[in-house]
Amino acid sequence: MTQITQLACTCGQVHIAVEGAPIISTECHCNSCRAAGERLRHLPGASPYLQPNGGTHFVLYRKDRIRFLKGAELLRDFHLAADATTRRAVAGCCNTPVFLEFKNGHWLSLYASLWPENSLPALELRTMTSDLPAEVTLGHDVPSGTRPTLVFYAKLLAAWIAMGLRTPNIPVNTRLNA
Repeated sequence: MTQITQLACTCGQVHIAVEGAPIISTECHCNSCRAAGERLRHLPGASPYLQPNGGTHFVLYRKDRIRFLKGAELLRDFHLAADATTRRAVAGCCNTPVFLEFKNGHWLSLYASLWPENSLPALELRTMTSDLPAEVTLGHDVPSGTRPTLVFYAKLLAAWIAMGLRTPNIPVNTRLNA
């Protein structure tokens, strides 16, 4: 039997089910993730999600293993710039960040803050550490790459092949200005 994990935004109006194991649990340190974290934390009622070291913890899942059970109509699209190739989706009800999506990606990077306490998959990897400010020191508990590592790309490729090289669309109808 495949494990189903139930996730929800802070106020409980957006519900998501993820099936099986994630592709990877990673912490991103790129400039874009840090900038988005700074902008989104100023939204009314938003909880900060940046880690103490400035990273954003994501759990990556194949799109075909994610179901929006309730509240998908509450999601709002956020782009750092008009020409950005990534978008973030935020629950408009409580300003909880829900996912990051790369244009034409076959996976969603779900924000770790969605997981109930004690059920978050363990961190496996840190990426984009070359963007970190000089004063930030990372622990040696998991591998850290200055860019996405070969392991990261290999896991994404294997997931895409398992999906039959499809890239499902996840519609979000409302835009967020932050």
